[in-house]
Amino acid sequence: IQALPGVASAALTSSVTMDGHDSNDSVEAETNPVQGDQLPPIRRYKWIGSGSFATIGNPMVAGRPITQADVDDRAKVVVVTENLARQEWGDPMSAVGKRIRQFMGSEHAGGWYTVVGVVGDIRDDGVARDPVETIFWPQVVEDFYDGTGPYAQRTDVYAVRAKSGNPTALLPAVRQTVWDVNPNLPLANVRTLAEIASRSMAQTSFTLIMLAIAAGVALFLGAVGIYGVISYVVSQRTREIGVRMAMGAERADVSRMVLRQAGGLALLGVVVGLVAAAGLTRLMASLLYGVSPMDPVTFGAVAIALSAIALLASWIPARRAAAVDPTEALRAEL
Repeated sequence: IQALPGVASAALTSSVTMDGHDSNDSVEAETNPVQGDQLPPIRRYKWIGSGSFATIGNPMVAGRPITQADVDDRAKVVVVTENLARQEWGDPMSAVGKRIRQFMGSEHAGGWYTVVGVVGDIRDDGVARDPVETIFWPQVVEDFYDGTGPYAQRTDVYAVRAKSGNPTALLPAVRQTVWDVNPNLPLANVRTLAEIASRSMAQTSFTLIMLAIAAGVALFLGAVGIYGVISYVVSQRTREIGVRMAMGAERADVSRMVLRQAGGLALLGVVVGLVAAAGLTRLMASLLYGVSPMDPVTFGAVAIALSAIALLASWIPARRAAAVDPTEALRAEL
């Protein structure tokens, strides 16, 4: 597959980030030995072959990746994510050379594995969730579960990185290459990274779409309400407006008066809304990604947009007030 035209790199791994498959277990660091009946932290496991990080696009932060020689020799080496390295040893560079092991109790601990590299954090539980502390083991490991001999992960994913263009265009050539080796092997659950990321965000995206629809309806009803209130106020002040215009007020002065009143109400509403939103942002924090719950740019943009909509809803009543005939207005009050 690596030699196919259009393929930049390819690698075997037990799981691609955010594909929904996870394996977790306790891991003991040699620098932080387990005391008594204490249990070490639970970590995410992945088993990989050579080239996995380059294919997925996960950069090395310190040290080196797992190589094919490590897999062939069943070398006792691992690579960890940056957040795990910082938790256990303070910084990524300090993690290189340290040792960890699979731990299921003092009588059921695997052999020690040396950390040879540190990679960037991965959001294995979804784009909107915090990165997961992960350990990358070689595809074949020795003395993993209580010295029971070699262990190999049976569920594997083959990741292929395209040089350019649509990666699904490589599927026919990849399928044929596999069938040339064994025609009975199916290619199942073929997905692009974009599709995996989209599926991981499906629930959050649905929630945000529903919230956006509700917000749009609320905004529309608010604009209609402002229009109705300002129109009613203008109708109640028809005589006053007629008197003002009879005394020499210009149409622009009348429009500004109405818009000023509407602007004051809109400003009060925006201030109350911002205060309420600031107090309720913690309820939305789990749905946000890449944006702080108290993002000033977002709050400012929303305040400006709401003010503009309120003034726009007041513009028609303002024009209607400016078009009042003072003679008709005064006669209507007699």
